[in-house]
Amino acid sequence: MTPAYLTFDQASRRLRLDPHEPTFVQNPYEAYAFLHGAANAFFWDNYGFWCFGGFDDVSRLLRDRRFGRQNPAGIPDSRGIGNDRSHLAAFDGIEANSMLELEPPVHTRLRTLVNRAFVSRQVERLRPRIEALANELIDRFEPGSVDLLPAYASPLPITIIAEMLGVPVEMGPQLLDWSHHMVAMYTHGRTRETEDAANRAAREFSDFLRGYVAERRKKPGDDLLSLLIEAQDNGQKLSEDELVSSTILLLNAGHEATVHQTGNAVRSILAQGGDPRSFFGTPEANAATVEECLRFDAPLHMFLRYAYEEMEWKPGILLQPGDKIALLLGMANHDPLAFAGPDTFNASRTDQKNVSFGAGIHFCIGAPLARLELQVSLKTLFDRLPKLQFAGEPRFRDTYHFHGLEALTVSF
Repeated sequence: MTPAYLTFDQASRRLRLDPHEPTFVQNPYEAYAFLHGAANAFFWDNYGFWCFGGFDDVSRLLRDRRFGRQNPAGIPDSRGIGNDRSHLAAFDGIEANSMLELEPPVHTRLRTLVNRAFVSRQVERLRPRIEALANELIDRFEPGSVDLLPAYASPLPITIIAEMLGVPVEMGPQLLDWSHHMVAMYTHGRTRETEDAANRAAREFSDFLRGYVAERRKKPGDDLLSLLIEAQDNGQKLSEDELVSSTILLLNAGHEATVHQTGNAVRSILAQGGDPRSFFGTPEANAATVEECLRFDAPLHMFLRYAYEEMEWKPGILLQPGDKIALLLGMANHDPLAFAGPDTFNASRTDQKNVSFGAGIHFCIGAPLARLELQVSLKTLFDRLPKLQFAGEPRFRDTYHFHGLEALTVSF
């Protein structure tokens, strides 16, 4: 049955669905299930580009070098209101040097320099600190009930990434404010006010970091920022612009998705009923539960790429260089051709895989850190508060393609 809030033309594979539709915001998986049965590749009229939601398509498109994040024509995308982007100079300056928005060879050089700090063996050393911080945050909960997002899900990852970079932890609230304004640029239906706020945040964030980098050049430490200043690849170092953009990317990405995923995971686990500690009884069960949380309710649902050459990806789907496409990660994770019972939470499934961290050269550089933070923070939370329960209905924010809760108030 077609959900009442969308229209779909089978012949042309055109979808009309307002991403701000309240029913869709609260449960996009109903629409995804319908689309998997109708056509998991479709033209989404509200966005104006082709979207792909099949697991196989998304996995292949993430790795296909005929597509990339960088516009081949060098033309800014339609994020600006109208054609004038002069009011986005600071924001565009950050993006111009962000490895997330670049392709080889520049992307390869930047990622090589940054990646050393995020390999699994390096990240694993943070386990005791993450566990200690999780316990500290729980100790601060007011008796009876708490909103887990500001009290737990948010301060944990921002503190860890700030400590890694050597940025003052007390700057956490300001870093979060700058980050929230910047990532608002990626949501559907932005206003000029949104763009002005994002540009102001980018300028202030950049100015702060340039000052801090200058200090670190004089007095280097053993933090990631000092390492990035000194890091070289074949004799090449990060320029100051690249250093600032990379640090902002690590700070923003180092907490934004993890906050959403933590909230989504707690919601998913509590919805199963029973003793939540049963999902974390062994390290293997813990890891499997986190992977199922990542698959079942991912924090990022749409990832954009550009076509780099003329092609017919599938019969009737003709793409030209510069055409934008969207990979629907949340929809791919619920593909019935890839998963048995995709809409059932099953931490012991044998067909576990997901595209929540992407794939290919843009695979999330912070994936090992995010997985570790989720494994430690979720286990610690439920070990300490096994009788945790909802104190109100969790509701999702109207921010597709970021998929996270407005609040997660629980009692214990």
